[in-house]
Amino acid sequence: MTAKKTIVCRCEDVTLGDIDHAIAAGYIDIEEIKRYTGFGTGLCQGKECMAAIATLVAERAAIPADHITPFTARSPVTPTPLCLFSAITPAATDDDAGPAPPREAFPVALKAEPVPARTEVLIIGGGIMGLAIAYNLTVLGATDVTVVEAGYLASGASGRNGGGVRQQWSTELNIRLMRESVDLCRRFATDLGVNVWFRQGGYLFIARTAAERARLEAMVKLQTDAGADTEILSPSEIKSLVGEISTDDVVCAAYNAKDGILFPWPFLWGYARRASERGARLITHTEVTALSREAAGGFVATTSRGRIRADRVVIAAGAWSPEVARLIGISLPTRPVRHEICSSEPLKPFLGPMVSELASGLYFSQSMRGEIVGGVSLPSETPTLAMGSRLAFLETYSRRITKLIPILGGVKILRQWAGPYDLSADGNPILGEVDSVPGLFLCSGFVGHGFMMAPRVGQLYASLLAGKERHEIFDRFPLSRFSDGASTSPREDFNIG
Repeated sequence: MTAKKTIVCRCEDVTLGDIDHAIAAGYIDIEEIKRYTGFGTGLCQGKECMAAIATLVAERAAIPADHITPFTARSPVTPTPLCLFSAITPAATDDDAGPAPPREAFPVALKAEPVPARTEVLIIGGGIMGLAIAYNLTVLGATDVTVVEAGYLASGASGRNGGGVRQQWSTELNIRLMRESVDLCRRFATDLGVNVWFRQGGYLFIARTAAERARLEAMVKLQTDAGADTEILSPSEIKSLVGEISTDDVVCAAYNAKDGILFPWPFLWGYARRASERGARLITHTEVTALSREAAGGFVATTSRGRIRADRVVIAAGAWSPEVARLIGISLPTRPVRHEICSSEPLKPFLGPMVSELASGLYFSQSMRGEIVGGVSLPSETPTLAMGSRLAFLETYSRRITKLIPILGGVKILRQWAGPYDLSADGNPILGEVDSVPGLFLCSGFVGHGFMMAPRVGQLYASLLAGKERHEIFDRFPLSRFSDGASTSPREDFNIG
């Protein structure tokens, strides 16, 4: 018992018992264990504990030492105050982190479960959307569902975002969809028995110009008519909500107190755990290398561990969906765009809502551990799956956040990371069955918002696949709209946070 209490990560108080528990739960990739236990996320960022924990994992999981890959190093090298990054001149910032590294093949021998020879529904992609669909299929009685994920759960965008869930949108359909999704998030701990730390502190959208004010006022009217309780706040009302905000040049803000934030990893794992308990097969570290349709109907998916025959296939691989779709000759009008995010040292709680600035795409919130977690939009982002960190992001983020809350200038940034937005040509998702390939379904192009939409979309997609209700989103956002001469210019919406 004493040995189990031995501290192996001082920053986060991770014990030997915590590592053993993670391995017993099936987490044997070093990145997975980092997410599951929290080791390496504190002040030293794994510099002190990485080698010891890697050795423990190799010993306890019986993994050859040369198969233990250290988790990705995150900048900055040492905790650095925001004010230092904001003082960097733009000319000194880098603009490209290089090409995306190839995915490392995970040794098949280290994962015991075989791929099934046949399945009724094969979902390619183990992110939040694929897992939500799988879980809801089992709720409707499906007993033969298989999810195949190329990496580990939470390795893609679903495990790399800020966790925001909001009802503030610019279309009635999205407002209604997200009102339902927020309610499902609120009930998640009760319905699935998993605590995702959901808290409804609201979303605060900051406007600095008259044009932005007019935009917010129009959105608030639309949201109010659709049943979302959003209101316009004056600068003095903003200060009463978040006293540290500088309202210089701020004309107003839109605020909805029912918007909220949850912790992405248990959200993802919760769907995975309950789907698995209900009979769905979840197969990680398995890449789909070929996909074809059989003459008699159905599909054959060739994976890094063998072939799977499936009656129907759902491509829900996020930013990697175009690569998967190309395997069967389908071209998706989506592209991956790197979106960066960072986390500060923990502070005494002071920030209730998620705060977002329309002009720059800045957004940030305070986690339950006290960190300030946020991101900002960078212009002229070229398509890439490269997830490297850039100094340009820290410079832009630091300037914007310290302008809005000057007192944060002395707060230290501990780490930054990136995830891929899955951006469609018109900024809307691509959903439903492909007309030219019966039995092939698409679920992609959510522009970074699939995470917050997944609870409700997962229900609606499961209903479609089960032959029950067909929701209007499948008629609104089919792949065929791009071949019908429809406009492909991105729609204007709150594509932040």
